[in-house]
Amino acid sequence: MRYASITDRLAHLGSGRWALHLAARRMKTAGEPIIELTIGEPDLPPDEALLAECSRSMHAGRTRYSNGRGEPSVLKALVAKYEKRRPGVTERNFLCFPGTQSALYAVMMGLVEAGDGVLVGDPLYATYEGVIASTGAHMIPVPLRPENRFHLKAADLERAITPEARVLLLNTPHNPTGAVLTAAEIAAIGEICRKHDLWIVCDEVYEQLIFAEGFASPFDMPELADRTIVVSSISKSHAAPGFRSGWAAGPEEFCEKVLPVSETMLFGVQPFIADMTALALSRKFETADIMRGNYQRRAAIVEKTLAGSNLLKPMMPEGGMFVVVDVTGTGLGGKEFAWELLREEKVAVMPGSSFGDQAAGFIRISLTVPKDTLQTAVERMASLSHRLAGMPPEQRAERAALRA
Repeated sequence: MRYASITDRLAHLGSGRWALHLAARRMKTAGEPIIELTIGEPDLPPDEALLAECSRSMHAGRTRYSNGRGEPSVLKALVAKYEKRRPGVTERNFLCFPGTQSALYAVMMGLVEAGDGVLVGDPLYATYEGVIASTGAHMIPVPLRPENRFHLKAADLERAITPEARVLLLNTPHNPTGAVLTAAEIAAIGEICRKHDLWIVCDEVYEQLIFAEGFASPFDMPELADRTIVVSSISKSHAAPGFRSGWAAGPEEFCEKVLPVSETMLFGVQPFIADMTALALSRKFETADIMRGNYQRRAAIVEKTLAGSNLLKPMMPEGGMFVVVDVTGTGLGGKEFAWELLREEKVAVMPGSSFGDQAAGFIRISLTVPKDTLQTAVERMASLSHRLAGMPPEQRAERAALRA
């Protein structure tokens, strides 16, 4: 039987990147005591008031069809949120979606197609390549260098631009590295995008999980307003990833153009989840503050435990819920080390190669477990690294090949 070409474009971009995570889940289901540090699921529940509102709304009959743009209450709440950042926004500047992932998919479908290029920093969130490939466009990686703390540099961006480039896909705070771009960095990047007439699509899902510096966005800069689209959600900010509630914010013309794409995909979100989202956006909840403090303290545990090690070198995040660790001092790459760690120490982390070539020598650790559990996991990493360092190189390579 015949299939559409999209199935071939995405054939190698699905769950294969999460193979180690899936293997760890199988081991855990079989009764093995796995410490899971793979995916970014908040370890706090949503605030009780949000759960109560979702339940109230459902039982009140808010289970019928919505409209393509979004429920009025959510649009009103989005205007109130974003007009603090950029005065003059209206409901016509927003589209609602079930989560950031579907928002990003619809946005890309509306901006690029076969023959176009999308610039994206490498390392990158694991689904970005698939979202780009879905449209028929191709990804243009821009190196995010460890010596720059994985911050995108305007000079690196300009060097990567090709005649086919149409969009820069930006992510700040960044997954997997936790890098947070400054206003000056974004302004320099924005100037390059203006010069080459590029759209800027900015994934800001970790906006409320910044440890130190204030949040900066191209959406807030008047000179970039006509070319910037933000995608975000309540998944991380309100510890509600399973509710799938997100949005896109951008120029009014963009929203009008992409609205039919959104309506063709799903025609609206669930009204009872929309009511919960409107409440989440309209009131101050402590969830993000608690998570931010927890993640920063847990990142410090990783740093302290590995202090002085020449085998495992953590790169401290500036925000988000992950920390990346350079494991090349062990003689292995990130993928090989991660599989060894799972089999030998029952600790599951993500290989950096799941996020791009620039992270191949790293692993990504999720900070969404209690501090004692994280301490144990990092101590096991250190123990494994010392055992590996004591082996002859050929034995290390042979073991790694068998594990992977």
